[in-house]
Amino acid sequence: MPIRFLPCGDTALTVEFGAGIDPGINAAVLAFEARVLETAPAGVIETVPTYRSLTIHFDPCLTDPASLRATLLSLHAETPRARVREARLWRVPVVYGGAFGLDLDDVARHHGLTSAEVIGRHAAPEYRVAMIGFLPGYAYLAGLDPSLALSRRQTPRPTTPAGTVSIGGAQALIASVAAPSGWHLLGRTPVRGFMPGRDPVFLFEPGDRIRFVPTDPSAWDALDRAAQAGEAVAERA
Repeated sequence: MPIRFLPCGDTALTVEFGAGIDPGINAAVLAFEARVLETAPAGVIETVPTYRSLTIHFDPCLTDPASLRATLLSLHAETPRARVREARLWRVPVVYGGAFGLDLDDVARHHGLTSAEVIGRHAAPEYRVAMIGFLPGYAYLAGLDPSLALSRRQTPRPTTPAGTVSIGGAQALIASVAAPSGWHLLGRTPVRGFMPGRDPVFLFEPGDRIRFVPTDPSAWDALDRAAQAGEAVAERA
């Protein structure tokens, strides 16, 4: 897959693999990141994967953009040999609709479906964490059923709860902290994707797989208490 380099000031370089949301492009990004981390080129401080690119932060006292670019080109040719971390599968409980998912019924009406059908289609796929970004721990998910795709709300909400499970365009999302959002809220999970003081601080990683488990509202309080106590709540499969 061809790549191009984009300078980001004097301490970072972005390697771009494509221009859209595509599972193949995202897989190439994560495989390349694995190769970079495996070989640990001189001066590299941090890698930041996205849907279609990998930003590499480096120490300009230890390397320079030209040298790093040459190294990365060589690594790109060797990427198929990278030992990619085995993807973990998480089963994430979600309470759909009502106060937990304010837009569920509207999304159903828009698509000519019942709310139960939207829940069924949303919970059916196995999603893949394409990237973590925007805010700490926000998990952007690839794999949404195309029949549920929907442009973002015309009027964003000034705040939405932590744990919101939502859709926007062709993407799905697990929000980790309370924040403004123009996405459609289908439900909420007690799972904390980001929790300072917990080990790990970030629960999900790019490449992880996600299965949503529709959960009765009566289970919310117990699950939420467990999550606040630092328990993962999401089950590793």
